Amino acid sequence: MKAFALKRYSKSNGVAEVDVAVPQLRAGDVLVQVCAASVNPLDLKIRNGELKSLLPYKLPLILGNDLAGVVVQTAPNAQRFKHGDEVYAKASEDRIGTFAEYIALSESDMALKPERLTMEEASSLPLVALTAWQALVDTAGLRAGQKVLIHAGSGGLGTAAIQLAKHLGATVATTTSTKNIDWVKDLGADIVIDYKTQEFAAVMRDYDVVLDTQGGDTLEKSLVVVKRGGKVISVAGPPEPAFARDFGVNWLLMQAIRVLSLRIRRKAKRRGVTYSFLFVKASGDQLREIRTLVDSGVIRPVIDRVFPFESTLDALAYVGNGRAKGKVVVSMATPPR
Repeated sequence: MKAFALKRYSKSNGVAEVDVAVPQLRAGDVLVQVCAASVNPLDLKIRNGELKSLLPYKLPLILGNDLAGVVVQTAPNAQRFKHGDEVYAKASEDRIGTFAEYIALSESDMALKPERLTMEEASSLPLVALTAWQALVDTAGLRAGQKVLIHAGSGGLGTAAIQLAKHLGATVATTTSTKNIDWVKDLGADIVIDYKTQEFAAVMRDYDVVLDTQGGDTLEKSLVVVKRGGKVISVAGPPEPAFARDFGVNWLLMQAIRVLSLRIRRKAKRRGVTYSFLFVKASGDQLREIRTLVDSGVIRPVIDRVFPFESTLDALAYVGNGRAKGKVVVSMATPPR
């Protein structure tokens, strides 16, 4: 089968098209013919070697974290799906590889595809929708009447998180550029900060939750807008010891994480704020919940551009320029649009 594999860590020229064998099934596995897969910033971080300490992959490595496709084979003990089922999934971190014609995944990591979506639309959701769910529902426990700030509302995660937070009954604020203000309001944002003309930390106060997608200075300023007892959840800031313990890192890496996150943890503690780092986990159960929300019209996918599979390298470069509005998808079946 054809696939796009990382042969060496590099911001350029490290990924190439390869011919490899169709993966073999393990107990509890399902073999999926991939119809579409989305490109995420996580793919770029893996490609660039930024996550080598957390995810010590053996190269060459097929890239890609989420997909939509059709079940073509099941292991004898796999019982949730049958041949011909249309599914969507986020691969667990030890079994990524959706930029390929086929992938074998645990049946517990996938769910039936939302009925109202095309394969391209469905492939755009698993990673960002699961991240939004695990941040806002699992970690924040966001409730009706609370206030949440979601950074980068026009990005892939931001578009999903705005819609989910609005469904949960929160007052939703977001940051975006001037040209996207009306667009993120249409997604459900109640308050929009134009980061080109406004400083969010100067005008926002007493938020219950911040979902940070930027890290760095944006993360530190986010501590200022959260009230005491509030939560700042980051997918871009430094990992912290609680995450490291759950992730099962070795002692040496645990100490490095402790040091790297010390500054932000101390600042959060002084302000009476909880800081946590989130690394999304695969979950077929949560994807079933999300499927219900999609089919009822609560969450809709937002796609910037679809590339043909043979142009996967171009899709990675397009995401790398940081200007995508919503998600970027590679399709095994349809021309770019």
